[in-house]
Parts: sequence; structure tokens; C-alpha cells
Amino acid sequence: RLGILIVRHLKRLERVILGYLEVCDGPEEEARLGILETLQCTIEHAWPRMPCRLPVLLKALLKTIWDVHTDQGSTPEPVKAALLQGATECLILLDRCSEGQVKVLLEGVYSSCEENRVRECIRKVQENT
Repeated sequence: RLGILIVRHLKRLERVILGYLEVCDGPEEEARLGILETLQCTIEHAWPRMPCRLPVLLKALLKTIWDVHTDQGSTPEPVKAALLQGATECLILLDRCSEGQVKVLLEGVYSSCEENRVRECIRKVQENT
């Protein structure tokens, strides 16, 4: 709703986003799905300010992808797929606003990762133009 005015609140919003991404909130993962949607909207509206936040957001999104992949809890597969899709879309948006920096940073991760599901998310980011 704030549009570009979200820039005024980026520092606080970033802390909230990181906090929600770290915590699994049950089988339906409503909070994490919602915060990924919030992050997507924030990146779309405040894209000029995202490159300086890239290291923190990239690390948080990769950790989220890894946590979802390794989750042995009661989270259903469609919810896991939605989380992975949301995180991947955030990475794609970050890559667009950082002029390809995300793709460069993910090359090393892709080559050293052996988990197919994680590699699939990274591959989607690398193939997106």
C-alpha cells in the first residue's frame, strides 16, 4: 500500500522480514508465505535501494530455501513448493534490481550444492533474464 514510501521504513521492515523468514510457523506456513509476498512487493517498489541490502537478503533467502528443503516436519508438499517458489521469485527480483549480481553470487553455490531441489531454485534464478 505504501508504494515507494516504503523506503522510509526499510531498515525496520528488513528486520521484520528476516525474523519471519527464520522461523517455521507450523504446517501451513502462513506467516512465511505472507512475508515472502511482502518482500516481493518491497523489492518491486523500492528496487533502487535493494542492491545495498543484497548480501543480507540473499543469505536469508538461501537459508530459507535450505530450511524448507531439509524440513522433516509436518509441512505438506504444496506448502513447501509455494515457499520455494516465493523465495525463488524474490531472488529473481533481487537479481533484476542488482543488475545480475545475484546470478554471479549463486554460481559458486550451484556448483557446490548437491541437493536437487535447492539446485532447481538456483537454476531458475540463473536462467531468468
